[in-house]
Amino acid sequence: MKIEKRWIISFILISIVAISGLFWKPTEALEGTQFNSADTIVTADVAWLLTSSCLVLLMTPGLSFFYGGMVGKKNVISTMLQSFICLGVVTLLWVVVGFSLAFGSSIGFTLNGTHYGIIGNPFEFAFFDQVGVLPHNEMASTIPFILFALFQMKFAVITPAIITGSFAERVRFISYLLFICLFTLLIYTPLCHMVWHPNGLLGSYFGVKDFAGGTVVHMSAGFAALAGVLVLGKRKNSEHIPTNIPFVLLGTGMLWFGWFGFNAGSALAANSTAALAFATTTVASASAMLTWIFFDRLHGRKVSALGACIGAVVGLVAITPAAGFITIPQSIFFGFIAAIASNKMLYWKKLKAIDDTLDVFACHGVGGIMGMVLTAIFAQGENASLLHGGWSVFLHHMIALVLVAAFTFFGAMLLYKITNSIIPLRVSEESEIIGLDLSQHDEKL
Repeated sequence: MKIEKRWIISFILISIVAISGLFWKPTEALEGTQFNSADTIVTADVAWLLTSSCLVLLMTPGLSFFYGGMVGKKNVISTMLQSFICLGVVTLLWVVVGFSLAFGSSIGFTLNGTHYGIIGNPFEFAFFDQVGVLPHNEMASTIPFILFALFQMKFAVITPAIITGSFAERVRFISYLLFICLFTLLIYTPLCHMVWHPNGLLGSYFGVKDFAGGTVVHMSAGFAALAGVLVLGKRKNSEHIPTNIPFVLLGTGMLWFGWFGFNAGSALAANSTAALAFATTTVASASAMLTWIFFDRLHGRKVSALGACIGAVVGLVAITPAAGFITIPQSIFFGFIAAIASNKMLYWKKLKAIDDTLDVFACHGVGGIMGMVLTAIFAQGENASLLHGGWSVFLHHMIALVLVAAFTFFGAMLLYKITNSIIPLRVSEESEIIGLDLSQHDEKL
């Protein structure tokens, strides 16, 4: 059997990473300007962040069920694997260099005496160097730094997995692996740094409020999904019947359950903010789920389990950037308005025409946009949002929204084209007709 050169190269790369770990001499973190004493660790915070990390990890298998149940029977396994494989690919990338790019010392520019970061120093925390039991004094000062790194890793894992729903049923698996490596390193990590690092450009200069990833995760995935659809083109047969609605219900339940770690865990402590985020998360999702099915019925469509699930997820997406910043009654409105906006976008003929297989942009892209805009209007605190006198904050949010949309869309489009020039992204017409389960993985239901 002839083995393609690309698979040989892939095995060599993973071998280099594995073997280099044997010879890497890690540097222990020392107490001082960057790290606090172990005495500052709060055990309750550690317990909650360990739990939250597990919950967020569960979201990726949940997403695989959510997507897998929606596609045609010939593509269930391939679609689920595209989500699941991120647990392997992104985890290793994160340990080797991803965390350092996202949270290493800022590389950027200085303006009026203040340094603003665009990306982190790739060598500072490479192979989790200095990432140990001591807490970082600026990032999560009450938990071990390694726990903060692992919690953030789960966010990095699920982001490229979200994108997969847009080009389901037509992408070559090895090409997809290359793309998610490029996306994680060149789009996710700089965006994560700019929003969540203490010196990040979007968070520090623009004042962008993103409590748990509406901008970093959902907007980036949504716009990258839109770019992917435009680059790959439509499927040969864009009509399909969802294979397994119970899979979609199961996946939605796992996502909803895991989202408590996603949002409430982003308080980075077992405190009142975590409790508030926990409450706003489930209330917004409930509101969006009901709004979606009622809105469907007003337009002559029957109430469906699929619609209820999509609505619930849209509510979760929209509340993510604001979960710890708004009141519970306001979270009802977040779910309500986001569900209407996403529903209208999902049935928009022009979006349907480009064949976003599982409507990733309509749900995650639009949901993330609505969450960012609403956060800029309603976030609590002095000069925190438009309703609290923060006109400049609102304006900066809108500028940042445009910048993030452009960066993720055009950046992802460039990465798709680079990937396609190395390994063709799209499967052959014959493979698409057979189905990706058989043609790519030699497996079937």
